[in-house]
Amino acid sequence: MRHALNGPTMGTRYAAVFFAPEGMATDALAASLFEAVDRVDRQMSTWKPESDLNRLNAAPVGDWVTIPGELMRVLAEALKIGRATGGAFDIGVGALVAAWGFGPGGRQPDQSLIAASSALPRAATTEALRLDVGGDRVRKMAPLCLDLSGIAKGFGVDEMARVMDAFGIGSWLVGIDGEMRARGLKPDGAPWAVAHERPDRHSREAMGVIELTDMAVATSGNYRHWVEVEGKLLSHTMDPATREPIDNGIASVSVLAAECMAADAWATAFMVLGVEAASKLAAASGMGTIFVFNDGTVRSTI
Repeated sequence: MRHALNGPTMGTRYAAVFFAPEGMATDALAASLFEAVDRVDRQMSTWKPESDLNRLNAAPVGDWVTIPGELMRVLAEALKIGRATGGAFDIGVGALVAAWGFGPGGRQPDQSLIAASSALPRAATTEALRLDVGGDRVRKMAPLCLDLSGIAKGFGVDEMARVMDAFGIGSWLVGIDGEMRARGLKPDGAPWAVAHERPDRHSREAMGVIELTDMAVATSGNYRHWVEVEGKLLSHTMDPATREPIDNGIASVSVLAAECMAADAWATAFMVLGVEAASKLAAASGMGTIFVFNDGTVRSTI
């Protein structure tokens, strides 16, 4: 029998669709799914002043800060992908995100903050953030404002996957917004199918279908979160090298990987890197990709 559960999280909604025997009591599963995504939100949100991430952001440089194990796993993966991409994936761009109008403080760029942020030398996040994984401690070696918006939702989906597996469910699809992960096949033997959204700022419609079996998919794009300045639309994805919103002709990137946290982060990195460099990294890592460009053309390895 097909079941469906959903609820609010991280400014959007989470959802789980699964097949289980008729009459299965789903209250405990629903509570565990909510607890999983809520824990991620409470730890990693930049919008919640009391989050563990904001506690770390507010800590003095050089002080060790004890953090939850889930946040440690995300920070470790973020630094790993940051190194693999030469800094294209950078969780240390929180000040830039806020300056350009994409943080909790406002919806328009603050030119004075942008100028100040651009003028100051900035240490590489992979060097400025030190992790004591065994001790669940972290410290900043230089001023850093961390933003996990390019990886936290994917981790939340993986936490939902962990719950589904713990309950012994063998056929499911879970997701938070555009980040999805699937296990097994439907009872009729078909894979799970998710819509590949057309990158359109004015409407939501599918431009294709992605089939998933024991796989995750995440999409990063320039069409949902943006600001308009003097008639120009600016993407929320920052290029750490230029310290400005990206402007490279890519409308969206979808990445297929074994885990959603990785797919989420790599999708963000690929938006920054551009199609040629990204395609080489994806091929070397065995990830499938779909690039959609601003002119509507598509390049896919799926």
